[in-house]
Amino acid sequence: MYALFDTAIGRCGVAWGEHGITAVQLPERTESATVARLRRYGTEAEPPAAVATAITRMTALLEGERDDLTDIVVDPEGLPEFDLRVHAVARAIPPGETLTYGEVAARLGLPGSAQAVGQALGRNPYPIVVPCHRVLGANGRVGGFSAGDGAVTKLRILGIEGAAPGGQPSLFD
Repeated sequence: MYALFDTAIGRCGVAWGEHGITAVQLPERTESATVARLRRYGTEAEPPAAVATAITRMTALLEGERDDLTDIVVDPEGLPEFDLRVHAVARAIPPGETLTYGEVAARLGLPGSAQAVGQALGRNPYPIVVPCHRVLGANGRVGGFSAGDGAVTKLRILGIEGAAPGGQPSLFD
């Protein structure tokens, strides 16, 4: 089941199951494209209380409120162990701060695996809750971002959070 919700960056979606949130969908170029990505999780429904609270908190974060969302329960079923380790490091990055893919790899005790970290974050089913947008390329380069308008969406979220990749003001300042 899934629900759609409005945010400062556009219409997002969240899917859930009995063990927590199974996916967060950032806005695609059209609402119909966003919905199409969510349909694999079932039908649109009224979210249970825990998911409704998560929606409220994600919406507030995307309006500039500081909230690390680390206590929101996600369902990791089927995800590789490496991805879960990467997600844990990403979830520890506070709003307004960033790490590089290489720094995440080093925190995992796997220096030299920055590319694998990027791939794991590219598969992240819960953007915002697992804040893959807070991980950048070397020297503050934006790096990849698979949601919506890609790097523009990533920069917009970072700008809302007050993070400045490479010390540069965001496109939205």
